[in-house]
Amino acid sequence: MEQQQRVVVCGGGVIGVCSAYFLAKMGAAVTLVERSSIACAASGKAGGFLALDWCDNEPISELARASFNLHRSLANELDGNQAYGYRPLHALGLTLTEDIQKQRSITSSSDLPAWVDGPACNPKSMGTTETTAQIHPQLFTRTLLSTAVARYGVEVVIGEVEMVEVEGGQAQGVVLKGGDRVIAADAVVLALGPWSSRLPLLSSLFRVYGLKTHSIVLEPRDPAAITPHALFLTYYSVHGGKPMDPEVYPRPTGEVYLCGTSVETEVPEDPDQVVGDPESIKVLQRVAALVSSHLEEGEAKLKTQQACFLPRTDDGLPVIGEIPNVKGCYVATGHNCWGILNGPATGLAIAELILDGRSSIVNLSPLSPARFVGNK
Repeated sequence: MEQQQRVVVCGGGVIGVCSAYFLAKMGAAVTLVERSSIACAASGKAGGFLALDWCDNEPISELARASFNLHRSLANELDGNQAYGYRPLHALGLTLTEDIQKQRSITSSSDLPAWVDGPACNPKSMGTTETTAQIHPQLFTRTLLSTAVARYGVEVVIGEVEMVEVEGGQAQGVVLKGGDRVIAADAVVLALGPWSSRLPLLSSLFRVYGLKTHSIVLEPRDPAAITPHALFLTYYSVHGGKPMDPEVYPRPTGEVYLCGTSVETEVPEDPDQVVGDPESIKVLQRVAALVSSHLEEGEAKLKTQQACFLPRTDDGLPVIGEIPNVKGCYVATGHNCWGILNGPATGLAIAELILDGRSSIVNLSPLSPARFVGNK
């Protein structure tokens, strides 16, 4: 019998967990290494919005469509009793303004959901229950991993990866910080999000930087009044300046998630050190109150205020594939705001690439790390 392939997956976010899940399901012996806790960074603080066709005509369109459908099939398989809140929903684009002059020039509409009772107007359909959906990303990531552990024997190790051990151009495993433990493997997957550039093996090839994004979670007093409509806002502040693009996601749990106010800044050493800026949180609270009286202070409790870093690359595309000149070492990072959507297809593609020698679910050529060779 052929010996079972040993794979170490580094990173306990959605990309790493999806990779571990599909690798183990396909028969690999998988160890997942995470520095802090599962879904402790962006995968635990994202909105969880899923779109079938929003990436059409882009290099990731095939990945996005495949992953949207995988989310549906995974929900049928795993999301019994709403374990992680998968549901189809409608998506609307809206204009929201505090500027009285602008309000007069914008046509209001009766097509808004009843709970959107603030100065919002110009609703535009951006998705239906056939093309848009949502999950609770932290619950999804943790449910997928617990299933992988229970069904397929995935081992979880809490520790910080210091380096990939390479011998003769072949990955041999990973060394944990302090050098006191080496986890041997036939293949290594680096799914480290915005922390990818802390490994010289990756930073010598391409740059991954972090976009810090803020979010809040509200608990409205009357959650039954809030229908499943994701809102994508163009928000004009009374103070003028460039409009913001906040997003609002009601969840099946009765909570309402809002995000926005992004800035490029240095990623801290430890994911647990990421904290939100108080002014950015206040802006999101103000937007919430403008959108709906159900989300005003007094009508909704501020449950969570937070920030996370989205991993971005210089060409705006994720990096998925085998590292040039290092056999058996694979990378999956740089998914920006589409990490939750594209997690399942990325994980399955990585699993196929390692165990079958090629990805059948999606053509990874445009996303290969080989595209950066010669750029540095």
